Amino acid sequence: MRNFEIFTLAALLIFSSACMVGPNYKQPAAPRTPAFKEPPPEGWKEAQPADGAIKGKWWEIYNDPQLNALEEQVSISNQNVLAAEANFRAARYAVGIARAGLYPTVSLGPSVGVSRTSASLGSGVAPTTGGLFDAPATASWVPDIWGSVRRGVRASEATAQADFALLENARLSYQSELAEDYFELHGTDGDIELLDRTTKSYDDYLKLTKDRYNSGVASGGDVALAQTQVDTTRAQLIDLGVARAQFEHAIAILAGKPPAAVTIPAEVLKTAPPAVPVGVPSALLERRPDIAAAERTVAAANEQIGIAIAAYYPTLTLSASGGFEATDIAKWFSLPSRFWSLGAGMSELVFEGGKRRAQVKMTEAQYDATVANYRQAVLTAFQQVEDNLAALRILGDETIAAEKAAKAAHDSLDIATYQYKAGTVNYLTVITAQATALANDKTVVDLLARRLTSSVLLVQALGGGWDNKSLPSGGEMRHGL
Repeated sequence: MRNFEIFTLAALLIFSSACMVGPNYKQPAAPRTPAFKEPPPEGWKEAQPADGAIKGKWWEIYNDPQLNALEEQVSISNQNVLAAEANFRAARYAVGIARAGLYPTVSLGPSVGVSRTSASLGSGVAPTTGGLFDAPATASWVPDIWGSVRRGVRASEATAQADFALLENARLSYQSELAEDYFELHGTDGDIELLDRTTKSYDDYLKLTKDRYNSGVASGGDVALAQTQVDTTRAQLIDLGVARAQFEHAIAILAGKPPAAVTIPAEVLKTAPPAVPVGVPSALLERRPDIAAAERTVAAANEQIGIAIAAYYPTLTLSASGGFEATDIAKWFSLPSRFWSLGAGMSELVFEGGKRRAQVKMTEAQYDATVANYRQAVLTAFQQVEDNLAALRILGDETIAAEKAAKAAHDSLDIATYQYKAGTVNYLTVITAQATALANDKTVVDLLARRLTSSVLLVQALGGGWDNKSLPSGGEMRHGL
């Protein structure tokens, strides 16, 4: 009989490890396109997925040591990144919690007690005092016959992988935001340098106008106009300090430091955006951490369907208990003091008003929602790449036109100045030419900052230097738990 019981238990174990109800996971189809609608800017390389793609520290393509140093701090000190890292660690430990359901639970409960019988019961028996020494152990196990626990482990692993991808997406997002603010700050430095230079030029015009006024060839109105031009431009110059300070403060927070701890020297942008290897559209599914997170969420939702279906089937519970029990401590752990019991039970819910069916339908609907979110993430990625490719191309063309316009505006200002000195035009003509030249110069300065920030956004849209091969496997997440 004992051999039969062992055989039955072994057969049950084999059966429980082979059966798993519910759908097997297949990665859902995602929107695809053979090529981007917007071609890369002239001279840029359309790289294949493994050919010249951005890797690792993507910000180094800008060759800016100060930017490199600030970016290194994001992973170390940015509090939002650290929070995302903690969320991933919590999800990784949740895998260990889920895996614990595959194994029996064993508990020990040793106890020592002393009791005395009552002398007031009238039994005629003398009261006695005795001890009870108990060392029981109990074990129970619910075999994962239908795969509910294993699917729970898979769901936890997929969720942890999604959290890892979200961590990488947060890291990329804050690194990109820092680079954008950095280029915006130095773009503001360019505006400050331009307005400072312009203010000095306007001071020279003001002196010229005053000299002409003192010579009787200019009116007081010309002097007033020249003074207004100087003061207005100086006020604009001062106002730029607000934007610069705010960009510097934002960079400090992104680097995980208080604003007082970060000072960024002024520097005027001069270098055009570097070429970014764009790659083929299909590579986005491998290089975007947000897409990877969405796909892993789909995988976790698929496992929830199997868990809901497993609730239709009966649950088997195996239990055992044993230990030692004695009234004399000297005999506590002797063979005659041992006791044990074995048992098995099966339960099946026969009526619950359609709850299980509703739970299956609910998990199926939740799965459909995650698939839609995954496909939307892919579409959004395509849009972001196309947006910034278009922005870089258009802003490049606009820069050429703006530089021509700036040159023409300065030629016009030179002519107006000559005519004013000759007395053929009034000072309003000079003021108008000055305003036009300043506006065009500012456009050229701002366009370079916009082109650099658009290149950062393109790098972010392409996934930075990330690749889904860095997603941790189930074994890697269990290691060290």
